Amino acid sequence: MSSDSLKLLPLPSGQRLVGRDDGVSLALHLDERALLRARRQDGRLVPLELAVEEQAEALWALAYWYFASDPLQQVVRLKLDTVAPALLASGLLVGEGSELRIERSLFWQLPGPFLRTAGSACYPQLMVMHPTGRRHPRRAPKPVGEVYRRFDATLGAWISLRTLDIDADLERFNRWQNSARVAAFWQEEGDLTKHRRYLEELACDPRVLTLIGCFDDEPFAYYEVYWAKEDRIAPFYEVGDYDRGIHMLVGEENHRGPHKVASWLSALTHYLFLEDPRTQRVVAEPRADNARMIGYMQAQGYHKAKEFDFPHKRAALMVQSREVFFECSRLA
Repeated sequence: MSSDSLKLLPLPSGQRLVGRDDGVSLALHLDERALLRARRQDGRLVPLELAVEEQAEALWALAYWYFASDPLQQVVRLKLDTVAPALLASGLLVGEGSELRIERSLFWQLPGPFLRTAGSACYPQLMVMHPTGRRHPRRAPKPVGEVYRRFDATLGAWISLRTLDIDADLERFNRWQNSARVAAFWQEEGDLTKHRRYLEELACDPRVLTLIGCFDDEPFAYYEVYWAKEDRIAPFYEVGDYDRGIHMLVGEENHRGPHKVASWLSALTHYLFLEDPRTQRVVAEPRADNARMIGYMQAQGYHKAKEFDFPHKRAALMVQSREVFFECSRLA
């Protein structure tokens, strides 16, 4: 980080986290309120005058400022005389004594303000039978409204996800599906009546959650998120009870390109791993000849497990594991 660098990061709450780092000391403010002062000593940050009851807010902000400012930063080492036990229990802090640290891979697994709904982590498990004969957990009720929001410091824009509203989004969905580029892969061209029926069927399907992706609150993409155990993909790999699958389309031409894909694909994957910590894999099955999308996914840590045949297409099985995502992601 450059000498005397100043970084401003907006938070989903509407507040602004401001950090100033001169290479020797660091100061963090939340809006106009001083949040943390620290000096560097022997490769560690030593917070100054930080009361135990203030540690949770200050150290979360410290971690976010570091990890969002530098996607390659893996750990923040700290020296604290006293530690709030709840921080060790949460995973925000690990270690003991003078070896305290905040790990990037653990930090991004904490929902923080990014997950905008309660998620299904606390929904109890009850196994039920699918009409196909596969047993799977009963799924929590679907969320409504905004489910994820994060400022992408690399892109300099908000990336957010919200649930699809049929009345508000139908014309947009119809326009996107009737574009030649999207139709070549989705093959769902049609009129408003067809697309309303299509979306209404998905709204009644507990297996599928329909989402709209936004940059700076401008809708640009449509996603179908599904529970893989109940999906047609299940017979083609060793599916887990909480694996999620994704179908994706970018409808607005001005939001195409690898830098935008890196932002929204990492956000979508991040949301699914935050939404239920029991989810260990996110999968996708793009057409095997869709080399561009497969390349974009591989750049974000997905790997191509194999190719297989659906009745309507030759597909590539793309897999992202929780372990790889959080150890190798470049969330910023």
